[in-house]
Amino acid sequence: MNTNDLSNDEKIPAIGFGTWEVNPEDAAQSVVDAVASGYRLIDTAKIYNNEKEVGEGIRASSVAREELFVTTKLWNEDQGYDSTRAAFDASLAALGLDYLDLYLIHWPATSRRNLSWRAMVDLYNEGLVKSIGVSNFTVRHLEELRKDSDVVPHVNQVEFHPFIYEQQKELLNYCYDHKILIEAYSPLSRGSKQKNKVVATIAETHGKSSSQILLRWCVQHGTVPLPRSTNKDHIEENINIFDFELTPEDMSALNDISDGERVTWDPEEMP
Repeated sequence: MNTNDLSNDEKIPAIGFGTWEVNPEDAAQSVVDAVASGYRLIDTAKIYNNEKEVGEGIRASSVAREELFVTTKLWNEDQGYDSTRAAFDASLAALGLDYLDLYLIHWPATSRRNLSWRAMVDLYNEGLVKSIGVSNFTVRHLEELRKDSDVVPHVNQVEFHPFIYEQQKELLNYCYDHKILIEAYSPLSRGSKQKNKVVATIAETHGKSSSQILLRWCVQHGTVPLPRSTNKDHIEENINIFDFELTPEDMSALNDISDGERVTWDPEEMP
């Protein structure tokens, strides 16, 4: 599995398996299928309501725990110093794990986010989690955090796909400059745009699917895409993106199809 380096010298797989909106009854088998297909990064969150089942899938998978990179996230209602530590313990117990590879603040949704970050820094310094980060943080939120803490997030997980490239370009550049790796959730725009003519034409040229083109675009922008599926064939297809490259012309054409249409909330609307 190809990897990227985080700013703390930890390595993160170049593609991950997302479990957002994966029903608990499907989660364990989906994780087993993902690991068997070659995924080593498994991403969940408290609010997904499938941490327990994701943990079951991890234990039932064909590889050792230390070969996997497991992420979960702090939900909004749990923000605050003491509540962050309690939520971390609860997520770890639900997953049935001894440590996490990455713990994220899920949204910059409350004024307690800086207190949450201080708790996460302590968890990191205590060795309970290997890397820490945020999710859905804009440049404004990251700047606020930087003024309050000397510890820069290792990761910022955000919605990222060609259809909001123009909207996310400033954030992409900011994170690159501050050595914050971007994880791309909804990299397929929930599949709603895969019939786009530009994407389809490039896919035909390379003999790949539209999904593979969108995921490869994310990788070539230096981000880690997190596709999700419960369909075994799609799970296998989505990871097979490292045997070709998009040309500079392909990348430019995909960059130019931005229409600003998100599939989740715009974090700029948060305080």
